Amino acid sequence: MRGRPRRGHVAGFGPEDGVLEEPAPSSITGLRFCVNARSGGSAELDFTDLRPRALAIEMAQAFRRLSEVGGPLGARSTILAYARTVRIFFRYMAVEAPTVSSSGQIVAQHIDGFEAWLETEGKSRVHAFTQLSKVVVVFREIDANNPNRISEDLRGRLRYTSARPFKRPKPRDAYSPYVAKQLRDAARADVTAILRRLDGCLPEHLVAHRDPVICQRAETLRDAICCQGFLPRNNKLTSALYRALYSRGLPTSSLLEDVYSRFYLTVHDLPPLLTLLSLDTGLEIECVKALRTDCLSSASAGTVTLHYTKRRAHGLSQKTMRVRDGGATTPGGLIRAIVTMTERARQFHPSDALFVFYHACGFRDVVRHPEATLRHWIARHSIVDDHGQPLKLLLSRLRKTHKALWYLKTNGHMARFAVGHTTEIAARHYADIPSLRPLHEATIADGLEDAIGLRPQQNPHLDTEHGVPAAPLQTGGNAATTGAQDVWLASCSGFYDSPVSKPGAPCAHPFWGCLECRNAVFSERKLPAILGFLDFILEQRSLLGAQDWAAKFGHAHDRITRQILPAFSDELIASARATLKTHPPMTYLPPEAAQ
Repeated sequence: MRGRPRRGHVAGFGPEDGVLEEPAPSSITGLRFCVNARSGGSAELDFTDLRPRALAIEMAQAFRRLSEVGGPLGARSTILAYARTVRIFFRYMAVEAPTVSSSGQIVAQHIDGFEAWLETEGKSRVHAFTQLSKVVVVFREIDANNPNRISEDLRGRLRYTSARPFKRPKPRDAYSPYVAKQLRDAARADVTAILRRLDGCLPEHLVAHRDPVICQRAETLRDAICCQGFLPRNNKLTSALYRALYSRGLPTSSLLEDVYSRFYLTVHDLPPLLTLLSLDTGLEIECVKALRTDCLSSASAGTVTLHYTKRRAHGLSQKTMRVRDGGATTPGGLIRAIVTMTERARQFHPSDALFVFYHACGFRDVVRHPEATLRHWIARHSIVDDHGQPLKLLLSRLRKTHKALWYLKTNGHMARFAVGHTTEIAARHYADIPSLRPLHEATIADGLEDAIGLRPQQNPHLDTEHGVPAAPLQTGGNAATTGAQDVWLASCSGFYDSPVSKPGAPCAHPFWGCLECRNAVFSERKLPAILGFLDFILEQRSLLGAQDWAAKFGHAHDRITRQILPAFSDELIASARATLKTHPPMTYLPPEAAQ
């Protein structure tokens, strides 16, 4: 192309623009190599035990290209997930197609068979689809790099991931406010303790004995740490302190951890920091792990702009949000406190990552998934779930928890709740979750109770202007409150607007069909009739066969006993029982027969 492209000018191309460069051969010839992830960290891949070797080398070459700039494998965790799936695919091929030696011999039947084999291995539909998609991506990369390497049959199969219907995964639920309060209180207490702990002094148990040898060797070790950052375990200063403690019968199991925790953050400090930041900001946990030291800007009026990276957002990965700013209990203040707490570690491990911590005789700036430390943190604070059992903390659920708490605070007001999302996305992904369902059901119940408790000021059957009877269709709004359109088991809110009849025509559904009608309102007034019908159902059980009774009355019995009666208190049910004995309800008649 000639010149720099400018708007409004025709682009010109020369003959050299149509010449394609020869692809450079891959530098991977072995099966053991290291991949540096673009998002931080490195992944050590070892495929030397995979057979056939030719196919393993082809997939290893595809791995390297997929993890380069522009490829989909940008995170270390994603690279390792692909590596695990490749191993599973080789295990499948060793059983189902042991004679295949290269990608050119693989056909569509092998890909379909791998999907079926995953399901026979007990993988769920969502899990099987996820693993199948990884294998398809790898073979697509092999085909893109060398179109002559795979067969036409496999190339046609790679156009889609699966021919079976896709099943959406179960939505991730939020933790309850009770669990969220435990997590927040524990995290804030630990943050306060961490701020007091990082003072650069020796642990109390080393100086409490006032042994001159121990104190002298500990001081020497502390001075060396201040100059060098950390010392290896076999360093003579470290060994000397170990010998002094051991010879006096003092514990040495956590000596280095105790000493270095006075200077740097440790891996055990990550759970409270990650939990508190995610709960208070609502950031995805991978965004919290990837925060940088310069992520705050434009502080004003108690708030600050937080810059973060969301890799899942494709072309819009760089995002911002306004968060509270103040003390260490606010997101802005906590991030500044973390920068201060990691300042000494950055002198020996330069990095712009927010979390720089000491772990296993070295500094780390990449936060992985600390499962063991999460369990230890939960056990140390005795955090339990809603059933009183030890909580299994999933950091990925903290964002949903933040959203659920905000939903409760805004009373479900979607215009205020949908921050950073459209109303549809906020409702579907963050409001329609299992933990909020009881709130929605209680709101509906309260609305129905409020509607039933209303008493109209005027006769709904009279036209207020002329004093003449109104049309039946005009009385539907208050019919459920006055009892004018009561049917046998319920108060009907629209007898002439039935879902089983034409608009304007009376309902044609007889007897206990009202139990499933959307117009039915079950109030205290109808309890005697419902209890009487329940007694009738139980009497019919002795007269009919088990299958006949279940087919005729089973669903109605479950509807009454499991859904309707539990909504009323025991006192109301007892009062209705007494009313049923003294004043049995009238035989069922439709409203139009009583007029």
